Amino acid sequence: MDIARPDLKRRRNRRRILFSLAGLVVLALITLGLSKLEPAAPSVDRAQVWTNSVQRGEMIRQVRGNGTLVPEQIQYVQAETDGRIERIHVLAGAPVEPDTIILEMSNPELEQQAFDLKWQLTAAEAQMQKLKVQLESDRLTLESTIASLRADYTQAELGAEADATLAKDGLVPDIDMKRSRAKADDLKQRLDVEQKRLAIMDDSDKAQIAVQNADLEKLRASLKLMQAKVGRLKVRAGIDGVLQSVGDGMTQLQVGQRMSPGATLAKIVQPTKLKAEVKIAETQARDVQIGQKASIDTRNGVIPGHVVRVDPAVLNGTVTVDVALDGKLPRGARPDLSVDGTIELERLENVLYVGRPVHGQADATIGLFKLVPGGYADRVSVKLGRTSVSTVEILDGLKEGDEVILSDMSQWDDYNRIQLR
Repeated sequence: MDIARPDLKRRRNRRRILFSLAGLVVLALITLGLSKLEPAAPSVDRAQVWTNSVQRGEMIRQVRGNGTLVPEQIQYVQAETDGRIERIHVLAGAPVEPDTIILEMSNPELEQQAFDLKWQLTAAEAQMQKLKVQLESDRLTLESTIASLRADYTQAELGAEADATLAKDGLVPDIDMKRSRAKADDLKQRLDVEQKRLAIMDDSDKAQIAVQNADLEKLRASLKLMQAKVGRLKVRAGIDGVLQSVGDGMTQLQVGQRMSPGATLAKIVQPTKLKAEVKIAETQARDVQIGQKASIDTRNGVIPGHVVRVDPAVLNGTVTVDVALDGKLPRGARPDLSVDGTIELERLENVLYVGRPVHGQADATIGLFKLVPGGYADRVSVKLGRTSVSTVEILDGLKEGDEVILSDMSQWDDYNRIQLR
């Protein structure tokens, strides 16, 4: 016969409740402890990151940009008159001399004008000869007239004197004496007038010849100018160099093409006289000054140079800097060759610096992972100063000898420590 024991049942229920409460308390304590634990440091392959040590010493500030080699001077050959291209003798890339004929043009109207002027000049020269002969003939005629008058005057003077002597003796009437004297005086006046005409004839002849000479010189100058224009239909290089293009560089000229005055027929450069045009980012170009040292990498050699011009305008986020080349050009250097230019801004003495981080900008504060013993790297706040192409000045947060990671670590922004394996 079973005997009921209600006290045992109550004890079992109480024990179950206490165990449940204890389990809940332990679970809450474990959860609280886990929430306060730091997340485990992620593991990063050491070979996949780039590290560099902080150093103290001289830091060279530089800026770098891409560019091209361009001629120091481009000789443009332009059309002076209308013309049709008949022949092209030289193609782009060929060396030329001042007298090298690049192409020939034709202009029938211009050639006809030169022909007409030539015959006008011939006619004017013949007219000049005719004038000289006429003037000489007039001179001879006048001299003959003067000689005749002089003879007549001499005879008249002798007759007048004889009549005057006879009149004193009453042998010749006074009226005859007066008539003889009047005739002599008349011939004397005519002789004086003709002699004066002869005296001024030289000046008159010179004036007429000068007028004709002026017309001749005008025609000669016009013909010379026209012949020069016709001669320039054979387009010559004008300088020693290399023909860069036949045309303006954008379109190639063709035989039969009609050109107007002022059109570009050719571009000539001197390949031994080149400079570099380097594009520098506008944020880095503020410290670039004329005279600063530079180096131009042609990928076949590095040429030293110096800055000679800084474009005041910004184009597509860059500033154009002209660099004069101080060294000998390497083989293969030619206009439009792509180059890399590096400009030395200044040298900073006794500064703390390190390799430039991927996202390191001047005067910024960034987080870098500094290597610590045990194979870990801790994030530290670093204040940067002036920057160069591959280095940056350290103002605060690091000391000499510290080794930091310079690679892009943006995927670990949520961690203050990583493990390097």
